[in-house]
Amino acid sequence: MDASFLSLEGKVALITGGSRGIGMETALTFADAGAAVAIASRKLPDLEAVANKIRALGRPALTVSAHVRRPEDLRVLVEKVMETFGRIDILVNNAATNPGMGSLIEADEKLFDQIMETNLKGYFLLSQLVGRIMMTQKNGVIINVSSAAGVSPAEGLGPYCISKAGINMLTKTLALELGPYNIRVNAIAPRIVSTGFSRALWSNDKLMEQEYRNVPLKRVATAREIAQTALFLASGAANYMTGHILVMNGGAFF
Repeated sequence: MDASFLSLEGKVALITGGSRGIGMETALTFADAGAAVAIASRKLPDLEAVANKIRALGRPALTVSAHVRRPEDLRVLVEKVMETFGRIDILVNNAATNPGMGSLIEADEKLFDQIMETNLKGYFLLSQLVGRIMMTQKNGVIINVSSAAGVSPAEGLGPYCISKAGINMLTKTLALELGPYNIRVNAIAPRIVSTGFSRALWSNDKLMEQEYRNVPLKRVATAREIAQTALFLASGAANYMTGHILVMNGGAFF
């Protein structure tokens, strides 16, 4: 069977949070599918380690140190990608934070702002910058990494859940506005993924015992599974799919 519709040959992808976890796996998966990949995060040495793996696959890689809470960093990031590759075909908004857990009623305002600025405002600002480029190209794909917690609330994760719910509406609104320019915008909303970001959850045996009672597949997702779903959304296989929040929750019903 010809699976060329999954090819990203000739495409340029920009991925935030690309030094580890879902971002790293997505960068490697896209490179394996033929894309040139630009990856961004705060720590350049971590990015270079991933870039070396991309180059080992025979694909070009660009690393840029950028903090998604800093608008100027995002502008410089996009400028460097355009200077290097001349276009951006795929944007994966993936960088996220969740520095605290607890009651929403007792949540600290500064913590709330930090989560919103990283998880939601950062996605918004970078989508604006890249979206304008894609509008001139008359094509493009934006993939937002959201969370199942943005669809159904999770106890102790109030500000995080709210930020991810905002990402879901950002996704739908961008899909509505950018569709006439042949730009597709979708989101992936995983439940728990076995990455360092979610370690506090999947390493908690008591929590996982309860989790598996509610998840028919009886396990958490892997970063590679999320990356492979991102490949589907970025590829020609999803050419008529936009405005979707693709929930990956192992069959959980809440």
